[in-house]
Amino acid sequence: MKNNLTLKWGTLKAWNFGVDKKGQKLLKEYHKLGASMSAMTQKDTPRQKEIICELIDLVDEKIYLDWDGKYVSQKKAKEYVMNYNNN
Repeated sequence: MKNNLTLKWGTLKAWNFGVDKKGQKLLKEYHKLGASMSAMTQKDTPRQKEIICELIDLVDEKIYLDWDGKYVSQKKAKEYVMNYNNN
């Protein structure tokens, strides 16, 4: 199974990194820093945003933006994560 990632509200919503050791390690670090059970209430730290971007690099296919209902490139997904709520 290929690595995949879904983002919503500027953060992780769903993912699958199967046996990808780097992906699993990054997810453990992300959750250790503190994660809400709801993407809507998650407030990512700068490091958590970096982790999400590192996870994006591990996905071979496009990243799904759940709220927008579309797939985007890795570059667009990183921009989405890093700029979300930076008004």
